[in-house]
Amino acid sequence: MITRMQTLKRKMETLQEEEKVIHAQSRKRVSHLNRLYSLSSLLDEEYESWSKVRLDRFMVDYMLRNGYSNSAQQLAKKQGIEELVDVDVFVQCWTIEESLRNKKTTECLAWCAENKNSLKKIKSTLEFELRLQVYIELVRERKLKEAVAYSRKHLSSSHDTHPDEFLRASCMLAFPPERPGPYKDYYAEGRWDHLVKTFVSTHHSLYNLPQEPLLHVALAAGLSSLKTPSCHSTLSTRHNTACSATSLCPICSTELNELAKPVPYGHHTTSWVDHDLIVLPNGRVYGTKRLAELAGKLDLGDGKYRDPISGEEFEKSEVRKVFIS
Repeated sequence: MITRMQTLKRKMETLQEEEKVIHAQSRKRVSHLNRLYSLSSLLDEEYESWSKVRLDRFMVDYMLRNGYSNSAQQLAKKQGIEELVDVDVFVQCWTIEESLRNKKTTECLAWCAENKNSLKKIKSTLEFELRLQVYIELVRERKLKEAVAYSRKHLSSSHDTHPDEFLRASCMLAFPPERPGPYKDYYAEGRWDHLVKTFVSTHHSLYNLPQEPLLHVALAAGLSSLKTPSCHSTLSTRHNTACSATSLCPICSTELNELAKPVPYGHHTTSWVDHDLIVLPNGRVYGTKRLAELAGKLDLGDGKYRDPISGEEFEKSEVRKVFIS
């Protein structure tokens, strides 16, 4: 009885320490949000300071998600935002990710056991997928007796919830990896990548973390406000592949073009265009005055225009007037 009480005491002390850390983090994060709430305007000087802290948070979050744990921890410590970011959570996530990439399931299964009740609530299939992969590896190595024993112990209980997968797993015993037959997908190395993605998605869902980096979420909002249908046209892509330095549109740049593809177009109620539009032979449309000023600066002469984006030069006789109806 005394031993049990001592064990319980140690567990309670551990939980108390964890609770203190969580409370400290919560107070710090609420204080961070209160700073923004207390600002009277976004033009306030304090907003710039608050924005820098937010950017640091985004950078730490991005680095943690991509495995740069040491750099992320150093940045968080230097900027004093350790309580505003979930360093330990992401470090644990990345460690398990790496173990799965190295084809090891032990750490991930231990994590599943630790969070078993929570995983049941969100109806996660992660543990079953891991158990199935262990079974597949035993079959791949032709350790059939061990595979059958493992299936009886860990997979048979999932017969009702995953009947098709359980049946296929049982039948694949007769098909070696050299002749996989209809079980080629089970033997495929890509299943490990699938496990990594499943774990990360499950982990983030369990901790209520965004599936995408916060930096991407913030960028997407800005990109969407600038994006127009022409940004991903064939013409735009062709002229901006070689060099994005000449592009006047951030979305058309090679650095941001791919990232902006999945975001929606910005809703613009008013369009602003030059009144003296002409179309160049490459299909781009500009104002005559604007091209004339550029030609003057570049000393092209009276008979030529230069495309400010692609750098191509055209004779004035090649351009056509554009009328908006």
